[in-house]
Amino acid sequence: MVTTIQRIELITTDPGIRGGRPVIAGTTLEVSAIAIAKIVHRQTPETIADDYRISLPEVYAALSYYYAHKDEIDASIRERRQLAEELKGQLIASGHSRLHRREPQPEDR
Repeated sequence: MVTTIQRIELITTDPGIRGGRPVIAGTTLEVSAIAIAKIVHRQTPETIADDYRISLPEVYAALSYYYAHKDEIDASIRERRQLAEELKGQLIASGHSRLHRREPQPEDR
């Protein structure tokens, strides 16, 4: 009896797509987004598939990939969250107009 390992190739990486972070093949949807939807937002795989308009096998492939590379993907999520917080802090400190409530102007009336 010969055992054959079957592969499901639904996750890709490409330096030109999302900085080389793993995505669902044929999309720019990152594995980390699927993991966050499942773990943080507690969405079911079926809801994730519907919300992102992907197949259920793609959701499960992304989750499988996430758990196989959890430390690496979690570190990437933390780094991007930290960068977002730093950029937000810089924008607030600069007084960026989009971060402040705009007062109605006479021409708005």
